[in-house]
Amino acid sequence: MSRWFTKRIFLITLFIIVFILICLFILPVSVPIIIALITAMLFEPLVKIVEKKFKWKRKISVMSIYIFFVGLLAALLYYTVNSLIGKIIQFTKEAPHYLNKLSGVWIDLQSKMSNYTAGMPPEFVRAIQDEFDKMITSIRSSLTSLLSSEKIMVLAGEIPNFLVSLIVFMIALFLFMLELPNLKQMVFRHLTDDTAKKARYMMSRLNSVIFGFMKAQLLVSFIILAVTFIGLLIITPKYAVVMSLIIWIIDVIPILGSIIILAPWSLYQLISGDVGMGAKLAVLAVILLIIRRTVEPKVMGNQIGLSPLPTLIAMFIGLKLFGFLGFFIGPLVVILFNTAREAGIIKLNFKL
Repeated sequence: MSRWFTKRIFLITLFIIVFILICLFILPVSVPIIIALITAMLFEPLVKIVEKKFKWKRKISVMSIYIFFVGLLAALLYYTVNSLIGKIIQFTKEAPHYLNKLSGVWIDLQSKMSNYTAGMPPEFVRAIQDEFDKMITSIRSSLTSLLSSEKIMVLAGEIPNFLVSLIVFMIALFLFMLELPNLKQMVFRHLTDDTAKKARYMMSRLNSVIFGFMKAQLLVSFIILAVTFIGLLIITPKYAVVMSLIIWIIDVIPILGSIIILAPWSLYQLISGDVGMGAKLAVLAVILLIIRRTVEPKVMGNQIGLSPLPTLIAMFIGLKLFGFLGFFIGPLVVILFNTAREAGIIKLNFKL
C-alpha cells in the first residue's frame, strides 16, 4: 500500500479535494470577484499600451482606463434604465386602454368566428371556442403572474444584492488592475523554470485568444445592432434608436438575447390589435436569433482558433453547467486544454 500512496499522490489528491470544495462552495459566492479578475486581465493589454504610448506610470494608466470604463458603464446604465422606466410608466398609463381594446378585439373575434363557423358541426365549433378560451385564460394568467406583487417584491429584494455585488466588482476591479503584475510574480515564484516557461506560453496564447474573443463578440454585436436598427427603422421609426440600443445591450445574454425584448413586445402588439406590427417584430426576433446562433460560432471560432462545432458545443455545455458565465467559461476551458496540450503540460500520445 505504501508503494502507491506516495507524497506526490497525497498532494494531488488533496489538491483535487480542495479544488472541488472551492468549486462547490466558494466560486458561487465569488462571482463579482471572478468577473473583476477576468475584466482586469482583459484590460491589461490596454494598460500596457497606454503606459508605452504616453510614458505614464502604471497607477496613472490604470486610473485613466478605470475612470473611462466607469464613465462608459454609468452612461449606458443611465440611458438604458431611464429609457426602460419611461417605457414602463407609459405602459402602465396606457394599460387600461389596451385592456379595453383587447376586450373589444375578443368580442369582435367571437362574432367573426360565429360567422365563419356557421353551418359547421356544433361539437367542432365548441372545440374551437374552448381552445380560444384556454388561450386567452393562459395569456391572462401569465400576465397576472408576471405582474404579481410577489414577483415585483422578489425583484425589488434583489436590487440591494445587485448593488452590493456591483460595488464589490468595481472595487475589486480597480485593485486587480493595480496588483495584476504582483499577482503574476507571486504565482511564478512557486513554479519551476520549465513550468514557468510553459505557463508564460499559455498566458501569451490566452491573451491573443481573449483579444480575439472580444473582437468576435464586438463584431457579432455590431451586426446585431445594424440589423436591429434597420429592422426597427422599417417597423417603427419612432423607437428605432432607443430600442435598438436596448436590444443591443440585452443581446449579450446567451441563448435568449434579443428574444427577451422582442417576444414580449411582439405579443403586446398582437394582443393590443396591431397584428401587422406584432408579426413584423416576431420575424425580426427570429432573424436576430438565427444570426446570433449561426454567425457567432463561426466568427468566434475564426478569432479564437476553434472550429465552429467545438465552439458551439463548449458554449452550450458551459451555459448549462455555469449559467451566464458558462457562455464564456466553456470556450475558455477548451482553449486552456488546447494551449496546455500545445505547451506539453497535457500529453495525449496514446492508442487504444
